[in-house]
Amino acid sequence: MAAKVSGSVLVTGANRGIGLEVVRQLSESPCPPTHIFAGCRDPHGPGAKALRELAQKHPQKITTLRLDQTDQATISEAARQVGSALKGAGLNLLINNAGINQAANSNTVPVGNLAHTGEKEMTEVFLTNTVGPMIVTKEFLPYLRQAASLPGVSPSEMSCRRAAVVNVSTLFSSIQRCHELFLQAPMYPYRVSKAALNMLTRCLSEDLKSDGILVMALHPGWVQTDMGGPQAPLSTEDSVRGMLSVISSLSEQHVGSLLDWEGRSIPW
Repeated sequence: MAAKVSGSVLVTGANRGIGLEVVRQLSESPCPPTHIFAGCRDPHGPGAKALRELAQKHPQKITTLRLDQTDQATISEAARQVGSALKGAGLNLLINNAGINQAANSNTVPVGNLAHTGEKEMTEVFLTNTVGPMIVTKEFLPYLRQAASLPGVSPSEMSCRRAAVVNVSTLFSSIQRCHELFLQAPMYPYRVSKAALNMLTRCLSEDLKSDGILVMALHPGWVQTDMGGPQAPLSTEDSVRGMLSVISSLSEQHVGSLLDWEGRSIPW
């Protein structure tokens, strides 16, 4: 299904976990995108070794970028670099994947419970998980609009082949289903920031609809990453394979939606 994701793609948080696997599967697909821009906080640091090795294997496909969602200057510079590389072709797909969660204070303290959550924890996570995707989308919007307006695509079509923004959200953002999983994982900063990301998704979907840009949110599942932990039931390979399948099949009916990696709808 990754072969159906064509054109140009930008992935944030691409140095590990889900973001790295998205870049890997896209670059190794039979018909890879023309450009894969892989953004992370420090593409030259030790935490991006796997991304650099992948980019070295596919130098004609992958471009690494310094893009810190909490640093406006790096976002603006990354947008300038992408615009220069695209040469007017436009950006077809932006995957706002970068996100953080609060680590537990000890093995016995639930992650992000009320007693151990304050202004600092809430603010740090909100800036990365909610404000960051908004600023990134805003900075790259001119290139998304370019892609959406290019000839050869039906003005009525909305898809990742034209122009789309996918915000990586979570089942834990669902207000309706909070009662099911709250005691297992309170995670105040993470849950609240991702619920706000959902509203950002809905706002952007309405705002950019007239430009022909599709905006939606996607839950990757509980995945075996640094954030999800080794006990998670889903591998990064299977999660990303499902995510790319969903992304490649997006259409007008999915504008402003929240789906999981298998295409199932999640209630707000």
